[in-house]
Amino acid sequence: MFDKLLVANRGEIAVRVMAACEELGIDTVAVYSDADRNAGHVEYADEAYNVGPAPASDSYLDQETIVETAQRANADAIHPGYGFLAENAEFARRVEDAEGITWVGPPSDAMEQLGEKTKARRVMQEADVPVVPGTTEPVDDPEEVRALGEEYGYPIAIKAEGGGGGRGMKIVRSADEVADALESAQREGEAYFGNDSVYVEKYLQAPKHIEVQVLADHHGNVRHLGERDCSLQRRHQKVIEEAPSPALSDELRDRIGNAARRGVSEAGYTNAGTVEFLVEDGQFYFMEVNTRIQVEHTVSEEVTGIDIVRWQIRVAADEELDFAQDDVEIEGHSVEYRINAENPAKDFAPTPGPLETYDPPSSIGVRLDHAVNQGDEIGGDYDSMIGKLIVTDESRKRCIERSKRALEHFDVEGVHTTIPFHRLMLSDERFVTGEHTTNYLDNELDDAAIEAAVERWGSEAISAGGSKAETHTVTVEVDGRRFDVVVEDGLPRAAAGGGGDGSGSASGGGDGGGAAQQAVEGAVAAEMQGTILSVDVAEGDEVAAGDVVCVLEAMKMENDVVAPQDGTVASIPIREGDSVDMGDTLIVLE
Repeated sequence: MFDKLLVANRGEIAVRVMAACEELGIDTVAVYSDADRNAGHVEYADEAYNVGPAPASDSYLDQETIVETAQRANADAIHPGYGFLAENAEFARRVEDAEGITWVGPPSDAMEQLGEKTKARRVMQEADVPVVPGTTEPVDDPEEVRALGEEYGYPIAIKAEGGGGGRGMKIVRSADEVADALESAQREGEAYFGNDSVYVEKYLQAPKHIEVQVLADHHGNVRHLGERDCSLQRRHQKVIEEAPSPALSDELRDRIGNAARRGVSEAGYTNAGTVEFLVEDGQFYFMEVNTRIQVEHTVSEEVTGIDIVRWQIRVAADEELDFAQDDVEIEGHSVEYRINAENPAKDFAPTPGPLETYDPPSSIGVRLDHAVNQGDEIGGDYDSMIGKLIVTDESRKRCIERSKRALEHFDVEGVHTTIPFHRLMLSDERFVTGEHTTNYLDNELDDAAIEAAVERWGSEAISAGGSKAETHTVTVEVDGRRFDVVVEDGLPRAAAGGGGDGSGSASGGGDGGGAAQQAVEGAVAAEMQGTILSVDVAEGDEVAAGDVVCVLEAMKMENDVVAPQDGTVASIPIREGDSVDMGDTLIVLE
């Protein structure tokens, strides 16, 4: 077994991996950016190292620095968590080649086969697993995409090769949308996964999204841990996940589970992974393999009693799975609710800010995976997740009843959250009956119902930068390594944070300029903190209401900023790559 493991990630998944390490007697190493200096995963680890500034490309995605940090810390293993570099075969190969360090994940060759979606489709076809009609080679020419749209029929999906979680995926409903969608998918793929290759497939309009959790060791054993239903999505990102699926017959459940095992065996895959399928009209189609731990692995752990993260580490240490497929039993029902700092009434727009109140529920059947405390800041540099609430009971009906109790007692103030939305779903007939599909939230659910839920159960977001609780622990860095020093009363606040208000904001503004700019007549203002990905107009351009004027990236999501009315572009105070705060002027119309 390993002596010391570095987690190349942040937030709740980093803490989840560290907890497994702690139980196995393994010391842990955290890495953190300037924005995460006081983050929960940093506090939890045995030691921590700064790997760069707030932008992920300069810190959590810096492969060379992370491997060098592991060597410096004398770590003998690296776990990537999910997101960031978790599905990057080049990074896995770099770790495999590093002397004395083991990669906690599938082999880089298998990651390359299955992590890049076109290669994965070929592997699955060879394993006799049905796939969605589409390309098995990347595409980069808009004309080729248009030809595929004619062949398959619109809508089609353009997907990033290294993508996942809905990022790098664009739905195209006509030939006129191809060029912009292709460019956007390539841009997201490069930004989030370091790979701008994309492929095209037929877009199924009302499927169930079913995924199978697999574990495979180095001794030829491949097991599946049942399926999860991830059909409740908004903008192709999962919101609520559950196990088992309420929509599968026993016969279809067995077929999908066996198909997943065949597929990963064909690729020589080891460690944990997820094989994702779309199910429509009683037929299932392979979609992709996520060559990592999933956000929603928790519900599979709850219904099987198998610690998936612990097994990831044990498999990497060359241990053999000690259970047969027939030993895997699904007991009860479990649902995961992603608690995000987002306003459901504003199209789930991120709402970074301080957790003025943070009082999660507890008691029987309730699990919480998180890395935050009351008073912490949910910044705008990364995703919007606060934590994951996992509720388990003996049946789906009982689980929903227990979830109502848990969500009612989940008290968060200071930021908008997805809690009101989750509470709405627990009384929504389509969700309660399990008949919802992947398009339900975006195309069918009444926006007024979401607005009413936020009005009834939501909390108001407040501006960031509020007062912090007094503390006597000073965080210092010595040669890039983090230390906590306990001091007596009376130390000035400025010395404790190393960055002023401790908010972790990368924007550096914070002087009230955004509020002043918001008053400019004809201004189109930023509705959230983020980074300008593109400016789509020039001074003097005539625009109509609804035209896209720029694209703002916030918490790893692209957001089109549109003109609120007809007009002429008078000035553009932003440029591509600029960081902006909520309320900052983006475009001025006259």
